[in-house]
Amino acid sequence: MTVHFIGAGPGAPDLITVRGRDLIARCPVCLYAGSLVPPEIVAHAPAGARVVDTAPMTLDEIVGEIEAAHAAGHDVARVHSGDPSIYGAIGEQMRRLETLGIPYDITPGVPAFAAAAALLGTELTLPEVAQTIVVTRTAMKASPMPNRETLAVLGASGATLAIHLSVRNLAHIVAELSPLYGADCPVAVVYRASWPDQLVIRGTLADIRAKVREAKITRTALVLVGRVLDPGEFRDSALYDPAHVHVLRPERRQA
Repeated sequence: MTVHFIGAGPGAPDLITVRGRDLIARCPVCLYAGSLVPPEIVAHAPAGARVVDTAPMTLDEIVGEIEAAHAAGHDVARVHSGDPSIYGAIGEQMRRLETLGIPYDITPGVPAFAAAAALLGTELTLPEVAQTIVVTRTAMKASPMPNRETLAVLGASGATLAIHLSVRNLAHIVAELSPLYGADCPVAVVYRASWPDQLVIRGTLADIRAKVREAKITRTALVLVGRVLDPGEFRDSALYDPAHVHVLRPERRQA
């Protein structure tokens, strides 16, 4: 048997990959993060499958389910929201499986920041505005951030920041980033991108806290910070510039 770690995508049921959907459809056991994975995703599980919401479970309980499936020779669809490599807490699960000698693989999913950018109609890497995206979070009740990964350090780059799990920490975000990006820097708080109740709150570092407080958003939101969110004029990419010659578009000689 194999444990298939599957990224379910940001929320919309049709944003799961074909591979992920097909794996769920053939696994007799499906363990899913019910707080963030919509029921339509796990509805692909075959008739009679054991479908378990792991939201209220501990790591030991989840591994126990996998061990039972392993003993029975049943493949497991372990379904996580977004892409499981980003804040998916799969590292400790894989470590346990390696100790137990249980094979696994990973199917990627559409990450939340990509769904947010699509909803905003924004390219996150614009020429001469920002060419780097930093996916990060802030320290709250979860594990602390490494000293070299604070917002003060990461923000010094001026990169586009995709800040997860931090909408309740906006005061800290504003305080750390305003000296680096400027109080007028655009911010977008995207609540449940691709879900039916998705919501976008646009503002700046100066006013985003008040706008989010007014909207009463306290969880399941991504904070995007950077000039790409309202870039004004910017130069075209060299990718399609006729003067940019490469192996697939060699220099065209005048007749």
